[in-house]
Amino acid sequence: MSSSEERCREVRHVAIIMDGNGRWAQQRNRPRAFGHNKGVEAVREAVRAAGNLGVKYLTLFGFSTENWRRPSDEVDALFELMKRFVDADLEKLHKEGVNIRIAGRREGLAEDLLAIIDRAEARTADNDRCFLTIAFNYGGRDEIVRAARRLARDVKSGAINPDAVDENAFAAFLDTAGMPDPDLLIRTSGEHRTSNFLIWQAAYAELVFLDVLWPDFSAEHFKAALDEYASRQRRFGGVNAA
Repeated sequence: MSSSEERCREVRHVAIIMDGNGRWAQQRNRPRAFGHNKGVEAVREAVRAAGNLGVKYLTLFGFSTENWRRPSDEVDALFELMKRFVDADLEKLHKEGVNIRIAGRREGLAEDLLAIIDRAEARTADNDRCFLTIAFNYGGRDEIVRAARRLARDVKSGAINPDAVDENAFAAFLDTAGMPDPDLLIRTSGEHRTSNFLIWQAAYAELVFLDVLWPDFSAEHFKAALDEYASRQRRFGGVNAA
């Protein structure tokens, strides 16, 4: 096995900002919702690719707390796609040993969507072949604020000694508790920013920005991002050994 292949195998957790659905649709003179619908197929491709490439944890940015600013019909379409994806793919993912987690704020979500989320998480809770997290109604700053509130309540109640709070203790209150931090963060569409996604967890993730729009994302793009990761050296603030 080459050193590059070994480095790829080190990647336990990949996070992806799925960007470009709207532009993909506009290039084809179609409504933005058409692009989001096509993007669901790319989600399925990414999940398959992660499993085939040995990536145990995959986290996808589906809907941000800032996306509420978009037109109401587009927001409604995104919510409907979330429900359809989980409903259509749940049993297949369960049979394949996929553990599903939804990260993000639950307040403000419709009751039928919350029921689907609860069902998906409960159905796949014991699976451990791979872990799929969908960040939905999620914002990194919002996640940290929510975690701080929960921690503060436990400190106030006496359940936690404030002197015992360190990074690991705080991370246990995040939506991603129990998961390794992402090794690699991919963003599609050519934009070069992380947009409030996993800002605590991705502090030392390698960033790869791809020019491809999300609906065109393929297993080959996934592998290319892993190859780019393999060409880098992660020092975590230190220096390489001589």
